[in-house]
Amino acid sequence: MLSPADTLPPLPPRLPAAGIAAQGRSALCRIAGLSLAALARLLSGASVRWIASQPDTCQRVYFANHTSHLDALLIWASLPQEVRELTRPVAAKDYWSRGIVRRWLAEEVFDALLIDRTDIKVHQSPVDLMLREVGTTQSLIVFPEGSRSVTGEVGEFKSGLYYLAKKRPDIELLPVHIDNLNRVLPRGEFLPVPLLSCISFGPPLWLEQGESKLDFLARARRAVLALKE
Repeated sequence: MLSPADTLPPLPPRLPAAGIAAQGRSALCRIAGLSLAALARLLSGASVRWIASQPDTCQRVYFANHTSHLDALLIWASLPQEVRELTRPVAAKDYWSRGIVRRWLAEEVFDALLIDRTDIKVHQSPVDLMLREVGTTQSLIVFPEGSRSVTGEVGEFKSGLYYLAKKRPDIELLPVHIDNLNRVLPRGEFLPVPLLSCISFGPPLWLEQGESKLDFLARARRAVLALKE
């Protein structure tokens, strides 16, 4: 089943790095990525909405509510392939490093940026690591709540998104709302339950001049909540 994102007109060429990123992966990894993206859409029955925005290869930080381990995969799968090749999910190293298969998926297929939550240092913060890794071409998928919600409610955002916006004010920050995915893969379950879910991408925002951390994080959270059906 194709998502609406896959039926959009081809993207205009902007950054040749998309082709370079694709060539850097083996054929097996590219095939695995395409297969998993299709499987994720099939299992979740996900529909994709772009509200006052559209898919683009420009550098972005997609920030979303966090409901299940499928969140990053489904957002990644909802992007057209040209955009997907430039987009790296940010994930917890302690979870995605368990086992050979899980590590291979994270590092080789999704090209995820794994964060060690147990070894955070002042001179090597996760934000600095993210910015160093993505350079000037790649995008990120992040979950500002930090941990998954067990109730489906969107929790308060942690400060990482603010510092990303402050250190790279040129990067678009795109809110994303994931609806119903916590029921597709409930916390503590291993196998997904096929249900209809919806991924909504909203209009980009940036840190405003003089805006405080608390005000910005509250505004970013409201931008995600505004996308809820």
